[in-house]
Parts: sequence; structure tokens; C-alpha cells
Amino acid sequence: MKFKSNIFCAVIAATISLSASVNAQTLGLKTVVIDPGHGGKDAGAVSADKKTMEKSIVLDISKKLRDKISSAYPGVKVLMTRDDDSFVELNNRARFATNNNADLFISVHINSVDGKRTAPNGYSVHILGPSNDKNKDTYAFNMEVCKKENEVIMLEEDYSTTYQGFDPNNPESDIYLRLMANSYREQSLIFAQLVDDKMKKGPFTKDNGIYQNNFAVLRLASMPAVLLELGFISNPNDLTQLRKESARNNIAQNLFEAFCEYKSFYDESVGAVKEKAQRTENNDNVQSATSEVQETRSAFSLDESCIYATQVLASSKDMKPDDPYFLGYTCKKMKSGKLYKYYIGISTDLEEAKKFSRDIRKKYPDAFLVKIENDMALRVNQ
Repeated sequence: MKFKSNIFCAVIAATISLSASVNAQTLGLKTVVIDPGHGGKDAGAVSADKKTMEKSIVLDISKKLRDKISSAYPGVKVLMTRDDDSFVELNNRARFATNNNADLFISVHINSVDGKRTAPNGYSVHILGPSNDKNKDTYAFNMEVCKKENEVIMLEEDYSTTYQGFDPNNPESDIYLRLMANSYREQSLIFAQLVDDKMKKGPFTKDNGIYQNNFAVLRLASMPAVLLELGFISNPNDLTQLRKESARNNIAQNLFEAFCEYKSFYDESVGAVKEKAQRTENNDNVQSATSEVQETRSAFSLDESCIYATQVLASSKDMKPDDPYFLGYTCKKMKSGKLYKYYIGISTDLEEAKKFSRDIRKKYPDAFLVKIENDMALRVNQ
């Protein structure tokens, strides 16, 4: 599914669970893992003249990005799955990020298409999720890229055991992957949108958009994660840029600026959640003022004093009810300050709302049930 530029940022507070015992010093984005794709015996995509390999280009861009983040944020731990020409298995890339408690995982790649008379060009950003339309060109594009990036599994020993039977050449494995839920889809989408916006500065002339894909490396990541395809090594113009030191630095700078904005939103939102949790513990008023609740009731068109709904998203953008993000659900929204909050599974009956919410959270693992009553909006424990 390709996302239009209809989400610039969302409030991560709505999708990050924090317990009351969270220490203030642990808040904020503290660790990022950069994953230069391929390496060692896996060259990745190779230019037609065999002089340029994906593994070398992405390593250079990744190092530049690492250095920029480390210089600007001394308190952020910036780790790389590889910092030399070594082969790293896909599951070990994700495991490395998990073991280091990463808050963000960035996998860097270069695209390539063989046998095309007119070579595709430009960049794209990918998050974990199902491609939902087999009859559109975007689905074919998704699957071509996905197959290419997952083929590295075949270079690994005992890959069928490591990946729980996943075979990149088996259609049933693709179906299995597309059914997997991603608890960090919303956060991943936020960062993906920021990258997509920043990369418009160049050096590539075409923005291929943001896609959901079944990349194994994303499926195995237990944190917000994106996979970047930064140009086509099979396109002469893109290849010319990728071979330039200045262009690779520009790419790293674009990614760095996206990281800066993401970290800012992340840190502010985590702080907001902590403040909210503390107010809840002290039995103070939570989250909403009278005017906000009035807006909520107006949006839901319900006269009852008590309303239940499942919140699936909070965003600064006014999204349409038929936006693909809502997966066909009937969606209602309310405006709260500069934010729009989006609800599905709306009911005046608690048990019915709980049933709706259980089903909804199978597709939106970070969604939560809300009760709106007497000018207060409270999260409902399930």
C-alpha cells in the first residue's frame, strides 16, 4: 500500500506504552541502529559495469549518517550492524537492534531492476505490512523489491529453521509474512514520512513513495523500523549520483534531518505520556477539557453521556475517513488543539466496545479503548 503525503507527524504518545514506574532518565530516543544492507559475500545490487556494489555505497552512507547523529546528539547511542565489509545474516541484524534496546532501526539499501528497457529511478521508503492490491502496479513494484531484498536469506545456512520455514521463493511464505502484525507500524510510518519529505531535496529526481512490504529484516525488528531504497544502481543517472561523494553526503544529510525531527517528536511525546500517567495516578483530570469532549460528542453524533471508542491514531493532519490507514473501518475524528484523534469501534455499550477493541487491536496492536464521560476522556483497562 502506497501512502500519499497525508501524514507528516503523529503523536507517538498514543502508541507507546509506559508503566508508572518508568524512570525519567530512560525517556526519549536513546539508541538508533543503522543497518547497511548486504556485505561480505553478499554484494547486493551491482552496476552494469561491475565497478560499483550496493554493499559499499550503503556502508558509506550509513557511516556518514552515524557520524552526523553522533556529533549532534552525544547522548544518543548510534550503532551499526556492520561497519566493514562483513556478511551479517538478516536475523542477526534485527537481533542486534533488539539486544541493544534500539528505539529506531534504519536499514539502508540501493535498488536495482534487471532487463528493463527504461530503467526505473528514484528513492522509496518501506515499512512492514501487507501489500493490499495485487492488481496495481504498486503491488508488483512491492513484490519485486521485496523478493530482491529477501533473497539474501538463501546465502545463510539452515535458513528454513532460522526463519521458521520462510522461503523467499515460496508464495505461502509471502502470505504468512503479510499476515504478521507490526506493533510499531505507526511509529515506523512517521519516520518514513519524514524521510520521504527530506529526500525530495535530492540528489534523486523521483520520489517513488512509501510502501508496506514483507521484508524479513523488518518483520524481525522489535522496534520502529524502515528500509530505504536510495536510488537505482541500474539507472545511469542515479548511478552517477551514487558514485559522487557530495551526493552521498547529501543523502546522509537528508536522513539526518529526518532523524532530528523524529527524535524531537518522539522525545516530546514520551514526555507527554509520562505526565499523563502521573496525573492518572494522582486521580487528577486526564487528557481532555470540556470543549474537547464536546467536540468528541459532536464528531460521534451520540447524545448519550458515556461513549466508548478505540483510538487508533493521533495526527496533525486532517485525514479522510476513507484513508487506507483505517483499513475500511468506519472512522470518526475529533480535534484536540493542533491534533486530530481518530476512533473506530464506537459504541455506548462497554462490552460491545471491548469486543470491537479486541478485534481492532489484532490489526492495530497499539490501539486502546477510551471512555468519554462527564467532560473527561479516560483510557479503559482491558
